[in-house]
Amino acid sequence: MRRRSQHRPTTWKILLAGAALALAAPGVAYADTVSVTVKTPGATAGPTTSFSEVSTHADCSSGLVSGGGIDQAIGTGTSSNGNHVNGTGPSSDGSTEYTGSTGAVGTDDTHWLGIGGSGGAVNASFSSTPYAVCFTSSLIDHTRTVMNKAAGPTTSSTPLAVTATCPADTVLLGGGARTTPAEVGSLKPIASFPTFADSAHDYGLKAAADGESNPDSWTAEGFNGGGGGTTNTTYAYAICSGNGIDVSGVTVKVHHSEVSGPTTATTGRTVTVGCGTDGRLVSGGAAISGGSVTTTDFTAPGSQGDHLNGSFPSDSSGNPVGDGATSAAYWTAWTHTGGVGSANTSSDVWALCADDGV
Repeated sequence: MRRRSQHRPTTWKILLAGAALALAAPGVAYADTVSVTVKTPGATAGPTTSFSEVSTHADCSSGLVSGGGIDQAIGTGTSSNGNHVNGTGPSSDGSTEYTGSTGAVGTDDTHWLGIGGSGGAVNASFSSTPYAVCFTSSLIDHTRTVMNKAAGPTTSSTPLAVTATCPADTVLLGGGARTTPAEVGSLKPIASFPTFADSAHDYGLKAAADGESNPDSWTAEGFNGGGGGTTNTTYAYAICSGNGIDVSGVTVKVHHSEVSGPTTATTGRTVTVGCGTDGRLVSGGAAISGGSVTTTDFTAPGSQGDHLNGSFPSDSSGNPVGDGATSAAYWTAWTHTGGVGSANTSSDVWALCADDGV
């Protein structure tokens, strides 16, 4: 049976800005209302021991984090199956995680964490590279981080969905996912995607589809391939516009792509999607799934060992962008099998694109 945890945040009083909204007027050009710079410090080595993790961070020197990602090096051979994403999400200082009380947990975050975990095998090639999407807008000059969490999953191969929802009268800019503890080596987030807190999307169990606009929620799917663990927790993070901003004219467009695979043991699959003419890339998401994630409730991929190795801003060929890139327009997901084949498995990627009014 599918499990779901849905956070319905306390209603915050929204103060409407008195100034006219720059993005709302049709046919008028407003240059540079949205700009984005991607920051990355490069790779952090590890984990170097089994059933452990390594945490690293990317930091915005200017602007606010609207989203972020991670890209891993895994080496070759069967030991490459042991490196997987354990988490990707916002931080107030580059080290502290939001893991306490649920609800609004952060304001104007400027750091993004990338956390790599290991299963029962490691090799010297393991590393994780974090990416922060640093967002500057003349309109959305404050952001709020909303977190939700739930215990689990502890059951083998049954995903647990956790959804964080933005307050009313705000817009979703991005999000992230996390599972703990690292010593449960088969535990990992296998999906992190935009969605809606409505019946059409089963309150977060169906992902936002290609072409949909203004999702209000972010879902994380925790997955425990081997089962076990008594303190397992799955976290979802939503990055939302802040208080006192009239966002009635803002459009955040979703772009999504799904491909089949990977199906062969110890292999990976990448899938890339771009913004096209729908504004600037502000964030993205990734999943390895049972497929059809935008039309049916999320289902597990075909194998217990299936996992994510990357979700990051990229060029059109799926190559990660470099530090300081200002023209990233694509998002890439990198998925991977474990030590056995994986039938009926799909790889998914999402890009969130903000209309800059130009």
